[in-house]
Parts: sequence; C-alpha cells; structure tokens
Amino acid sequence: MSDKLTEIMAWKRREIAPLVRPVSDAELARADAAHPRPPSFAAALRRADGSLAVISEIKRRSPSAGDIKAGASSVAQAQRYQAAGADALSVLTDEKFFGGTLDDLRDVTAHFCAHAPARPCIRKDFFVHPIQVLQAREAGASAILIIVRALTDEEMKTLASAATAAGLDALFEIHTEAEIARAHAHGAKIIGVNNRDLAIFKTDLGLSERLIPLFPRDVTAVSESGIHTAADAKRVRAAGAHAVLVGEALMRAPDPTALIADFRR
Repeated sequence: MSDKLTEIMAWKRREIAPLVRPVSDAELARADAAHPRPPSFAAALRRADGSLAVISEIKRRSPSAGDIKAGASSVAQAQRYQAAGADALSVLTDEKFFGGTLDDLRDVTAHFCAHAPARPCIRKDFFVHPIQVLQAREAGASAILIIVRALTDEEMKTLASAATAAGLDALFEIHTEAEIARAHAHGAKIIGVNNRDLAIFKTDLGLSERLIPLFPRDVTAVSESGIHTAADAKRVRAAGAHAVLVGEALMRAPDPTALIADFRR
C-alpha cells in the first residue's frame, strides 16, 4: 500500500478516531435484530439468467476523475438506478475524497431498499473498525467493503466477524493474486477485483481477466472500476465475473437504463 491509498487510509483512521470504542459482536447482533432486514447483497449478484449483475454506484467525485456529478442528489440518483433495473446499489460515504456522507446511505436505503422492487445497498467506504460496520447496519446497508491491501489480517478478521454478527455481507476487494488467498483465508464469499490501482489510480481491465479465473469456485466474482461500455462488460464476463460495479459511467450516462442493458448483452 502506498501513495494515494496510504493517504486515504491515514485520513480515515484520524477521521473515525473520535468515534472508536469497543463494539462487540453481541452489540452488532442486537443492532441487526432491532432493524428491518435489508435485501441480500450476495443473492442480488447471481442473476437467474446468468447475465451480469450490475452494482450501480453513487459517486459525486473521486481522486482520479475529479468532479463527476457534483451536488447530485443521492435519492434522485438511486431512483434513476432503480428505474434502470440495477441489481444493487453502492453508496460512497467518504466525504473528503468522494463527496459522500452517511446520510446519503440512510436516505438511499430508505427509498431504494424499502420500496419495491427492493434492492440491496453496499456501504462503500474505507473500513478500519467495527464502529463503521455498526453505522452501516443502522443506516440500512446490506453489505460492507473490505479492502484487503489496506488492512492487516487481524483487522480483516475483526471486520469480517463484525459483518457476520451484524447480518451483513462483505465484498472483499483485491488487486493481486496474493490478496485472493488472504481474502479467502478470512471466509470471503464475494471478491471484487478493483481494476484501478488505488495507489496510483491507473486502470487496467486485464487485471480482472488475469485474477478472476484464479478465484475459488464458490466465490462470487465482481469486476470493479473501468467498466464503461458493453465491450468492457463482455471482457470481464468472459473472465468469469458474475457482477460489475460501475460508478463514473452510470453517473454520467444520460440513460442509465440503456447502459445497464448494454452491460448485460
């Protein structure tokens, strides 16, 4: 881990420091029992017809692209994605680098997950502590993100345990072959290849083509970043991806319905 990802993770640890306190699996289980059960993220990524599932992301900006859709309403964007037939939603809740907030997640799950056709939402953020998992469950998320290269094995173990206790799925994000083994060692059932190197923000779809065929057979495979066209989606589907996570292209798309349909062809 280096460069931009190092900067982001260092900031995230400072940002949540005032909130950090012991969070037991029992407390997470109580939170799970106290809130309505969200739709299954894992189930949404396996379409019955075998076509690509599409995780549509709400992302106002990023360190690589700058402003994508500054000031966009998270609920309005969620409504567009829901109407377009997205299988799941990714809500970025990091404010400093991506322009999102936890309120975005709360607002989106209230609409997107509670009204038919209900769809699951993943909280997309830089997780380092179970307090963030608790926040995600209380805000209505169905899943959390675990970035393998950004965490120690002990941190991953703690976050994976917290997600299970809270009734949440976990998307383990990897970028190298060695990280596949690390994710699998912590019980990963959903693994995503981030085609964008978060250290230098260079994107290469060839990474999905090289790494997804190495995944254990029981793992749901996701290709993340750099998916802009039907041809891009076809490449990663041929490599074995069950789902794609798309942010920038869908945020910019004048017609998300047509683009999602293209991804599934």
